Amino acid sequence: MPFAYYHRLTANEKKIYRRSDQITVIHIPQRHSVRAIVEELARALKQEDREKTQTQAQSLINTIVDGLHVPRVRVKVLQTRPSNEGGELHGLYNPQEEQKSPRVTLWMRTAKRRQVVAFRTFLRTLLHELCHHLDYTLLGLKETFHTEGFYKRESSLLHQLLPQNENPLAKTARKAPNE
Repeated sequence: MPFAYYHRLTANEKKIYRRSDQITVIHIPQRHSVRAIVEELARALKQEDREKTQTQAQSLINTIVDGLHVPRVRVKVLQTRPSNEGGELHGLYNPQEEQKSPRVTLWMRTAKRRQVVAFRTFLRTLLHELCHHLDYTLLGLKETFHTEGFYKRESSLLHQLLPQNENPLAKTARKAPNE
């Protein structure tokens, strides 16, 4: 079922929207190889290290797009989310324009309280913006719409990298032999 804005789209945009809506999964090749990167990204965010967070986010995105054989996208992590009366901006995708590479920008702190965002939220935002890039480069869509399929693709990526309720920094506790 299309979202409310569907009726305002042109016939060509509706065709792109429907195609996007039909694609619900993107498989990450060798997803187990990115496990260490996800853990390092979580650690960098927890340490509130913006540079290291950006480096690890870039490494994660490079590994995914290289595995999918699509062009790379630059990742920029900034400190505090911009906001206005409409809310906070979590992330932004800028497609390639005038000789500039495509770019994903995201923020590691909330606007109001300036707290570091939860790791799962940060990762989901990063993957959301990556999905915009993949709509153009992997799926060959002329536009990138927020369709049900788009959100399912985002979730499919998240669940491959971070199974539900899993904390990438949690150590598995071993029971003593007598327990």
